[in-house]
Amino acid sequence: MVEISDLLSPEAVLANLKVTSKKQVLQELAARAAVVSGMPEREIFDTLLERERLGTTGVGRGVAIPHGKLPKLERIHAVFARLANPIDFDSIDDEPVDVIFLLLAPESAGADHLKALARVSRLLRDGSVCAKIRGADDSEALFALLCEATNSAAA
Repeated sequence: MVEISDLLSPEAVLANLKVTSKKQVLQELAARAAVVSGMPEREIFDTLLERERLGTTGVGRGVAIPHGKLPKLERIHAVFARLANPIDFDSIDDEPVDVIFLLLAPESAGADHLKALARVSRLLRDGSVCAKIRGADDSEALFALLCEATNSAAA
């Protein structure tokens, strides 16, 4: 089973990210993903934009799970952000988004990428987890909550 703690590091969690648009949030996430993955920020951003052109990754209930594959990436990386103010993300339910979980996978990841997406999706469909996420004070609390929620969900 894919664990969130295998994908996400404490420095990849952003609390109260201040952005005003979908493009801006993708830029901020790409910048943070570049730091944690060692990949070029522009390449990450372009990959995310390309994926959004295929269809929104705003899955509803204020949650978005942008994702993409990069050829030179060694393993799956994640970046999590809770926004200071919800933004329009062209979500399937037309609701603004304030919880964003970015996943980047190697091009060769195949089923692992899908398992990671499914794991994150299951976690963020849980209303009580999302309520706790929206109530957490800082990135340390968010990181602990995300890792703890997946461990207890697996039990």
